[in-house]
Amino acid sequence: MNTIMRKSVLSVAGLAFAGGVFAGPIAAHAGTPVEGKPATVAVQSTAPKPQGEQSRITLNDEQTASAKAIIAATKKAGLPERAAVISIATSLQESKLENLGHLGDMNDHDSLGLFQQRPSSGWGSPEQITDPAYSTTAFLKGLRQVDGWQDMPLTEAAQTVQVSAYPDAYAQWEQQATDLVGQHWNS
Repeated sequence: MNTIMRKSVLSVAGLAFAGGVFAGPIAAHAGTPVEGKPATVAVQSTAPKPQGEQSRITLNDEQTASAKAIIAATKKAGLPERAAVISIATSLQESKLENLGHLGDMNDHDSLGLFQQRPSSGWGSPEQITDPAYSTTAFLKGLRQVDGWQDMPLTEAAQTVQVSAYPDAYAQWEQQATDLVGQHWNS
C-alpha cells in the first residue's frame, strides 16, 4: 500500500472511531425516553474572547455617529456583526472613531479618515477616505480577502488588513467595539 493511500485509510478510520466515540453514547439512547428534569445545555459563543487588557473611551456624538456609519456600511456589505466589531476596534485604534483630515506635522504620512488609510497606498482619494461609508467599505474589502478572518483573533484580522507598526494594539478595543455593535446593530 502506498503512503498516500495508507494515510487516507488511517484518516478515515480515525474519523469513524472519533465519530463513534462521540456520537455512540448519544445514538445509543436516542430512542430511550428520559425521565426527570431536562438537561441544561451550555452554548459557547464562536466569537473569540477579547485578548489582553481592554481600553475604553467615552464617545462624543461624532464618534458615536462614526460607529453607526461603520455598522451601516457593514450591514450594506452583507457581512456579519463580527466584521463590524473588527472594523470599529480598528477605527478606535487608528483614530478613536474620529474622521481625521490632514493633521499637519502630526500626520502619519498621508493617513486620513476613520481607519488612517493612505491615498499613496491605494486606499482611495482623500475625499473618498474621509467618507465613513467609503473607508469602511474599503476596509471590509480587505478583510474579506483574509482567509478565516471570522474565526481569528481580532488583532490578527485587523493587522492583516492594516499592516500597522503596532500589530497587537487593536486587541485592546475589542470589548468596546463588541458593546457598540451590540448596542447599535439593530437600531
